[in-house]
Amino acid sequence: MPPRRSRPGVCPRLFHRRRFLRLPLPLLLLLVACDGALAQGTDWVREHYTKFEHKIPMRDGKRLFTSVYVPKEDASAYPIMLFRTPYSVRPYGADQYRDSLGPSEAFARQGFIFAYQDVRGCYMSEGEFVNMRPVASAHEPGDVDESTDTYDTIDWLVKNVAGNNGRAGIWGISYPGFYAACGTIDSHPALKAASPQAPIADWFVGDDFHHNGALYLPHFFNFISSFGKPRPELTKERHDRFDHGTPDGYRYFLGLGPLSEVNERWFGGEVAFWDDVVRHPDYDDFWKARNLRPRLRGIKPAVLTVGGWFDAEDCFGALEVYKSIERQNPNADNRLVMGPWSHGGWSRSDGNSLGHVNFAAKTGVKYRDEIEFPFFRHHLLQDESLDLPEASVFETGTNRWRSFDAWPPREASVRALYLRAGGKLSFEPPPEDENGGFDEYPSDPAKPVPFTDEIAIGMTREHMVGDQRFASTRPDVLVYATDVLTEDVTIAGPIRPSLFVSTTATDSDFVVKLIDVYPNDYPDPEPTPETGRVKMGGFEQLVRGEAFRGKYRNSFEKPEPFTPGQPAKIEFAMPDVLHCFRSGHRIMVQIQSSWFPLVDRNPQKFMDIYRATEADMTKATQRVHRAPDMPTSVGLGLIE
Repeated sequence: MPPRRSRPGVCPRLFHRRRFLRLPLPLLLLLVACDGALAQGTDWVREHYTKFEHKIPMRDGKRLFTSVYVPKEDASAYPIMLFRTPYSVRPYGADQYRDSLGPSEAFARQGFIFAYQDVRGCYMSEGEFVNMRPVASAHEPGDVDESTDTYDTIDWLVKNVAGNNGRAGIWGISYPGFYAACGTIDSHPALKAASPQAPIADWFVGDDFHHNGALYLPHFFNFISSFGKPRPELTKERHDRFDHGTPDGYRYFLGLGPLSEVNERWFGGEVAFWDDVVRHPDYDDFWKARNLRPRLRGIKPAVLTVGGWFDAEDCFGALEVYKSIERQNPNADNRLVMGPWSHGGWSRSDGNSLGHVNFAAKTGVKYRDEIEFPFFRHHLLQDESLDLPEASVFETGTNRWRSFDAWPPREASVRALYLRAGGKLSFEPPPEDENGGFDEYPSDPAKPVPFTDEIAIGMTREHMVGDQRFASTRPDVLVYATDVLTEDVTIAGPIRPSLFVSTTATDSDFVVKLIDVYPNDYPDPEPTPETGRVKMGGFEQLVRGEAFRGKYRNSFEKPEPFTPGQPAKIEFAMPDVLHCFRSGHRIMVQIQSSWFPLVDRNPQKFMDIYRATEADMTKATQRVHRAPDMPTSVGLGLIE
């Protein structure tokens, strides 16, 4: 969902006196960031902007509802900033105003034309809504998709909104980030800059609802239970949120019943997309058509892709959109920003902490003022040079911003961190005397490993950096750790588990977690109303965790059963990180076969899991092999 923003106050005189807008950028940002109770609000927006509502015609005759906010001053021509959303451009009515405009305060104070659009088939826009509407590989006359709708919208705005300078930008977070990315494909000549932020890229492999074929159950359920309800007519109203009747997601989702029956049992048969997902359990043409990555070709506008290291929804999407554009458009102006944020945290918060982890910097403020605003200002106003690296990324652990000319960094050297006997981790492979070595654990779908030790009805933001000590003591979780580090170890890029496993079942999930173990004498922070008291000595901070559905180990398209007792190899990539394990800390890896209710239960029986019943749930014994001929490891990219 697009995040609501809470931003610091700014100096009102900047907007009124255009001469201030020609100040050097550092001085301008200093003034914009000045303290005060004069934050942007409905009254301020109404005072400085005039709102217009339009129904913009598309090439097939459908009309998309668009609210346009135009600066009242006519001292110069203004660029257009477009935001396309399936979540409503409320408030509706020419005399009803938003309480904020633009990606951040600086944009509204600078003076832009802002256009907010309900996408096709949503709220007050005509046409049929299609979830992650596939983008045509090559647009032919009559084709309609999110790329063409963006083109037609910009074309109309440039020709019909007075006072524009003929240059446009587009931005969006999450689903709107997907629309921003689509807008760069076969783009309108006026589109000069785009910022897909936490964009959806692939709903089966890594974003939102599936990770490596495993369903992220509460996230999908809680989102689609309201968003997925039909809107057969134009409407200004949103559907109510689903009432679970309990705050305890673990118990609620244990009693959910077969996933194939959820739509009828819990949603009254109204949520068609739930049934679409059930009908497509594997990576077939339905999902491939919704894979945005191969369609990001011929990109002409400058692109700034933004994501959060701790975004539980679309960390994958941000990284993959950037990499896909880079790979398929070698001459594109393509940049990446990754910070220590949850979903949309760069837009709505100072970004100085998440859960119990403090980043010792207002990372969100820095991003908005020193990266995002200068990027759009440069490309849309052409009055400032742009001094941004290819990749602006925040290194957690040391809590510092770093710049790279490529991502992942060219200098990263991949090293394997091996599982060893006695729960050890080492960069040295297992010796011959560990031949035949393995560790085993039970896995019972009736008692799955929880993903958090907190009571929550959904997927929490904080679990991405959550303390894993509660899991370390469970018999169904394997734990491996290095000795105390004598020097810093910094890793950059994707994490690549290479697992040699066997199971008594015919299917199983394998969850790999990379963890930073704090020293026992690490100081406790002052308690806050949000976090309360926590003992940070020995804190086991999750750096990255990811599930893999074992039947897809050779292909997401053609699942294969395990042969009980026979070792098999599973290799996959976990989303990138930039993290420093500091001297005095330890590196830990945990391996388990459930992560509930974050990931739906695998019955550990080779079958269509959406149709599994309690009778299909099968206990299993899992083995993770760590012998010289089957050396389970986690590949890390090491940098200085």
